[in-house]
Amino acid sequence: MRSVDEQLSRVLGAAVRPAPVRVAISDAQGLRSAEEVVASRPLPGFDQAAIDGYAVRSVDLVGASEAEPVSIPVVGEIPAGSRQPLRLQPGQAVRVVAGAPLPTLADAVVPADHTDGGTARLRVHRGVPSAAFVRRIGEDVQPGDVAVRRDQVVGATQVGLLAAVGRDKLLVLPRPRVAVVSVGDELVELARTPGAGQVADVCSYAVTAAAREAGAETSRARLVRSDARELRAAVEDLLPFSEVLVVCGAVAGKAGAEVRAAFDGLGELDFTRVAMHPGSTQGFGRLGADAVPTFLFPSHPATALVLFEVMVRPLIRLGLGRTDPYRRMVTARLTAPVSSTPGRRGYVRGRLLREQATGDYLVQPLGISGTHLLSSLADANGLIVLPEDVTDASVDQVVGVAFMPSRG
Repeated sequence: MRSVDEQLSRVLGAAVRPAPVRVAISDAQGLRSAEEVVASRPLPGFDQAAIDGYAVRSVDLVGASEAEPVSIPVVGEIPAGSRQPLRLQPGQAVRVVAGAPLPTLADAVVPADHTDGGTARLRVHRGVPSAAFVRRIGEDVQPGDVAVRRDQVVGATQVGLLAAVGRDKLLVLPRPRVAVVSVGDELVELARTPGAGQVADVCSYAVTAAAREAGAETSRARLVRSDARELRAAVEDLLPFSEVLVVCGAVAGKAGAEVRAAFDGLGELDFTRVAMHPGSTQGFGRLGADAVPTFLFPSHPATALVLFEVMVRPLIRLGLGRTDPYRRMVTARLTAPVSSTPGRRGYVRGRLLREQATGDYLVQPLGISGTHLLSSLADANGLIVLPEDVTDASVDQVVGVAFMPSRG
């Protein structure tokens, strides 16, 4: 039986970053930049008013006070977007709105509430220092500054900065394409009511959603019967358009033999037992001309989701350029005892809580009576990880928990 770490080493050794693509900046959010973007123009692009008020020379308002206001003429108004040049003479003021370009020689904006709001002549009750309420040209970004670094994850701020420096497209590492297919004669589509001995195809929907949640671009294939030729045809159709392929179906028995036969000649697919619970029986290999990493998981959705979390999610995260592809691990005290299969790494779904008095993590085990229970997995926001040499853990024992904040 292969260890979890050995299997993971094989899986992550197959990680390949998709070739960079150029996309609109509105589509770049959440992706990693594949280029360094250098600003070619300053931001702001001109000296501008930061608030509504009056553009002035600060030296003309020295000594202004409520008792002795300074009176100066208002010689014009500059709206936002104005392209008309205007030169301020000593002892004058120009009314401006936020974002409006400053007239030549103006070095400050006096807020309207420091004045009497005059339109022809202005009485200023309080002076302002030079540069007050002014956005100076290039004070945010200078030509030659790096706006977005290579390998930086693009968020809302980066999108805004790219737009501000005049970029409408960005070279990014695209989302890995993950295809999911379910195999089984007992499966029916959700639109149909299952008959005797039939079950709805839940697995492909659940795994596809998990792949999308991990950051992948996903596609869910049609249901495939337990027939080697039909499955092979479906897989051959999917491989050219996938960076990862997940097949949910029988791994052992007669149905498993049909699944294995479908992959003959397509590449190397290793059917093995891994020292973990649940999901010890699984398959992994690389298929097709592009050696696409391919997983074979049992068809039960709860088990498949745990396997996805342990094996597939880290591979997707590496494909997205993440240097640490794993979930954050925290330590927590158990609120109830748990047990694990001897010699296997146990993954028990749990709900992380905070102890109010200390702020420490507590973890409540969920669904410990059956690993097939999908409802308890839906309530979980973490997986309790029990090492291979631990078979029982008692109340208040400290355990490691893979934190899954997007769930539960």
